[in-house]
Amino acid sequence: MIFRVLVLLLSLTFSGETDLSTSKLVFSDEFNQGMLDLNSWSYDLGDGCPSLCGWGNNEWQVYAKSNVITVNNQLVISATKHVDNYYSGRITTKDKFEFTYGTIEVKAQLPKGKGLWPAIWMLGHDIDSNTWPACGEIDIMEYVGKSPGEIHTTLHTPESYGQSFNTQITSIDSIEEGFHVYKTKWDASQIEFYIDNLLVYSFSPKIKNDKTWPFNKPFYIILNLAIGGNFGGSEVDDTIFPQDFVIDYVKVYQ
Repeated sequence: MIFRVLVLLLSLTFSGETDLSTSKLVFSDEFNQGMLDLNSWSYDLGDGCPSLCGWGNNEWQVYAKSNVITVNNQLVISATKHVDNYYSGRITTKDKFEFTYGTIEVKAQLPKGKGLWPAIWMLGHDIDSNTWPACGEIDIMEYVGKSPGEIHTTLHTPESYGQSFNTQITSIDSIEEGFHVYKTKWDASQIEFYIDNLLVYSFSPKIKNDKTWPFNKPFYIILNLAIGGNFGGSEVDDTIFPQDFVIDYVKVYQ
């Protein structure tokens, strides 16, 4: 805990706000069209079967279009339970918007409750031919409802497969309250993660190859709210439903 607090204090002292004045806004969705922009996003639907049942993590939810709406100029991904089934939503920019290097910002408010697992993340565009984890994964924000006040930022690579040692857990009191900005700066030398403009984790392996650095190609964006599973946990509090993962905007600068 002391280490995490020191990281945040040092970030506040030295990082400040990221200067985007010299960058170009290349993607922006403020969810103000009254419906999901299908020129930018696609739905992932179902339970992942037959190719990836439980979406690879033994998750409990079925993804449905009805659990993804835009309202009041915000994207709302809802986790619900009907009888014995859990439902939620997942959208992706795969094959519609992908980028190599830049800064991505997502302003979001987290849901609360044991068993929930909202995430803002990216996958390498070549995942269909270069399967995970060789394609690479950038986890901008993961939150696990069973561990309040903690945000996970992680890089998945072939070298870290099964161990996920390229990761940081940042403790922030009341992170569940209100909106917060989750930002990742990515270039050819390093990947940095920020929460409300505080630098919380930096990844820059000394040796960069296919095993340690599959991050030199286009990636696409994923927003989802999972329920249960290997990371979300084996216990789900059924009294919490419905719960909403609310995204105010997604912006990418280069």
